[in-house]
Amino acid sequence: MNERIMYVQLKTGYGTDKGPAWISVVRFSKTWRTAYFHERTLHRVTGTARTNFDSNFYDVESGEEYWISGPKRDRTDGRYSSQQPLVEDDAREAYEAFLNGVPLPGREHG
Repeated sequence: MNERIMYVQLKTGYGTDKGPAWISVVRFSKTWRTAYFHERTLHRVTGTARTNFDSNFYDVESGEEYWISGPKRDRTDGRYSSQQPLVEDDAREAYEAFLNGVPLPGREHG
């Protein structure tokens, strides 16, 4: 499994960029098409499978849609909002170092 510190936002049931968001360690399958987050299995959205224009993963059990992306140093992770994510304990140290200019684990070369 590949692990990365990611920005994750729940899209289902919320207005544009109004859903809860996290900076967290997310595990990915070898193909990067499946993500594991908060004991959920999320599949990458492909084709016309999504109902929300603003999601790129969905929960295989509940159908809830999520946006997952790498965090930004300028903390503008929400695409249309300035809402700040909850930084989870498992990601805090590496994320704070990232904000200070250190590459994220697994992203040392880009």
